[in-house]
Amino acid sequence: MTELHTTEDHRRHLGRGFNWLGGAAIIAKIVDFATILVVLLYLTKAQVGLGSLVIAFGMVIEAFDGLGTGDAVLQAPSITREQLDSLFWFIFAVAVLVAGLTLLAAPLVQMLYGQPGMAAFFLLVAIKQPLVAAAVIPLALLNRALRYEAIAAVNVGATFGAALTRFAIALAGGGAWAIAGGYMASGVFILAGALLASPFRPRLHFHYPEIAPLLRFGLRSASANTLEQIFKNIDYMLVGWFYGAAPLALYRVAFDVAMEPAMAIGTIINRTALPVFARAAAVPGQLADALLWSLRRVAVLNAPLMVGLILMARPLMTLLHDSQGHNYAAAALPLQILALAAILRITSQLITPVLVGSGVPGKAAWVSAATLVFLTTGIFAVMLYFPARSGIAGVAGVWLAAYPPLLIWSAFYLRRHWQISPATLLRPFLLPGAAIAGLLILNFAARSIFRHPGLEAQIAIALAATLLAYAGLFWSTRAPRPA
Repeated sequence: MTELHTTEDHRRHLGRGFNWLGGAAIIAKIVDFATILVVLLYLTKAQVGLGSLVIAFGMVIEAFDGLGTGDAVLQAPSITREQLDSLFWFIFAVAVLVAGLTLLAAPLVQMLYGQPGMAAFFLLVAIKQPLVAAAVIPLALLNRALRYEAIAAVNVGATFGAALTRFAIALAGGGAWAIAGGYMASGVFILAGALLASPFRPRLHFHYPEIAPLLRFGLRSASANTLEQIFKNIDYMLVGWFYGAAPLALYRVAFDVAMEPAMAIGTIINRTALPVFARAAAVPGQLADALLWSLRRVAVLNAPLMVGLILMARPLMTLLHDSQGHNYAAAALPLQILALAAILRITSQLITPVLVGSGVPGKAAWVSAATLVFLTTGIFAVMLYFPARSGIAGVAGVWLAAYPPLLIWSAFYLRRHWQISPATLLRPFLLPGAAIAGLLILNFAARSIFRHPGLEAQIAIALAATLLAYAGLFWSTRAPRPA
């Protein structure tokens, strides 16, 4: 009876997390997506590519902030105020050091990429590091307390602030500074929101032995996060290096449209599932139940949206243009491939909170490292043999090929260590699969009725079919089951 109550409690926390963080992510991504599309109208492809390069480096650098101590705070059975004070000053000192190293490395990065003026943008990257570091402890405390409502408010507020900053700079003619400025502004708003939601005033206290166990766990977790950020951004770095800023802009637009909605769902997974998985890991049956619940929700949220984007890719990219009037039609095929890859990516991402939550973050780091090696090798191979136009589609294909091996390994791991069979793992995808089949039938039937619909009509048809698929999924999950 106690176990059943605990299982239901885990489901309730997962449901709250998905509802609040999911709602916040949807609002945030709609705002983010809309402002990015508007900003693209004011920037050239070269400016978009330059800004994307800077952010790619910034995301990797930012992964060092906190050194995984946020996960350590979540996983620790108990935490004292003295440990939190010592952790804060350690995290902040490391962030200041990272910011200094960033400024020192900026001229070298500019020389490697041959982009005049690129080094100046790294000042914004350096400024963001202490801001994000100061928010680590407040956010970790919010996550530890499962205060999903507050976390959702912080995320939405930071996204709105960054989007408005990006738009204002673009409107003022700031070019690539609009992208880099929005990135830096998100750190300002995250810190402000975190301190409002979870006021934390560090005392002048530091004692290394108090935090040594947390740092040992955190460093293993940080290695996984750092590798994760590198393989999330290595494609930007390599595309920009091999092909230049303008082709990178095409790739970045395709990647953002396809992957950003999926990555928003991935953020929900990590922030919601990790603390719940950490609590449920003591009982294999409870962890399995929480994992299957999460898989089902991920499949419902992500898969139909990605299929809808595949259908909308060509008309959407043809209509989108830069400040010089050139469209992004060449980004359509990479977008379609990346949307398919996004379904696999977000599904595979659930193995990370399982590994970290069950106390084996080193294995999570190994998984990230293996995926990074596969991705980097594949991208290098594509770029050595293909020119830019076909090369960016090839890079997208590498993303698609990277995840089936990881999914297979994850299935074997879950069967061996948690007694969850592959057939059980496939069950959450049956209903979304039926919804996708209906979506495709509706889309192609409507196109045949209207004969040769224009670009706007093609987008409208695909969007309507996607919304109807979600309506069907919502009805199916809400419909009462027979007794």
